[in-house]
Amino acid sequence: MSVDKVTRVDNIWLEKLACPRTRCRLVQVDDWLYATDPESRYRYPIRDGIPILLIDESEEVTKEEYERVMQLANQTQDEADCG
Repeated sequence: MSVDKVTRVDNIWLEKLACPRTRCRLVQVDDWLYATDPESRYRYPIRDGIPILLIDESEEVTKEEYERVMQLANQTQDEADCG
């Protein structure tokens, strides 16, 4: 039985990466990096362990999905670190 493994982005890299659209901090949940900006709610895929931070590859998630993900990542909407 094959189990898919999630590739974790190293925390050192995660601290340096930002959403290319909003410049907000990113958090990883599963094989996605989510921007912490509650207004835009973009996510970017991780493929073969490589974050794909291309605007054309991003997806906007619903408010409900954003809230679920931020809860999973132990984040709050007030912690959106943009700039």
